[in-house]
Amino acid sequence: MPEAIIGDLKAHARVLHRRALALDPDALQSLRELPDFARAADAELRQTLRRRHCLLLVARRLGFRDWNHLLAVLAGSDSQDFGTLLYPATCQGHWNIWSASYAEARSIRAAHGGFLLAYKRQFLIVDRDYVDSLGIDPEDPDWTSIGRDWVRPQNPEARARLYRKLVHNALVMQTLQRSA
Repeated sequence: MPEAIIGDLKAHARVLHRRALALDPDALQSLRELPDFARAADAELRQTLRRRHCLLLVARRLGFRDWNHLLAVLAGSDSQDFGTLLYPATCQGHWNIWSASYAEARSIRAAHGGFLLAYKRQFLIVDRDYVDSLGIDPEDPDWTSIGRDWVRPQNPEARARLYRKLVHNALVMQTLQRSA
């Protein structure tokens, strides 16, 4: 389990929780993305808010169904649905190759190079510019350690380090977008 990433995300949720309990308008607005709080008054939101709500919001903003889905994907125990973290809106303009089959995607990557990533239950082969847009250095030695295959990495610890960088960058981008 990539404990460092989980610790970072729990800390992020803890800060959001504290800010919401202090009735910080930005935190309250963020939590209104959750259906349970969409129409809740500030006082009601504050009274019913639990840390699990903040964890859920963090997970959903990173492209996962819920906190348990996030944990399973980051731990490598869910290889059926990778969520949407690896295909953010900022990367949609890049050229890439999609496949519904892991075997086909792996074969294409072996023949043409690139990086094999996942989006929900599909697979995509991307170039170095795409990886750079994710905020990860395409020359990072961890890419070689995982065989440039995010789905079935040769070295799961290397993928965990890449996940940590990816999650950090995603959280920073979300913060910047909300403050703009």
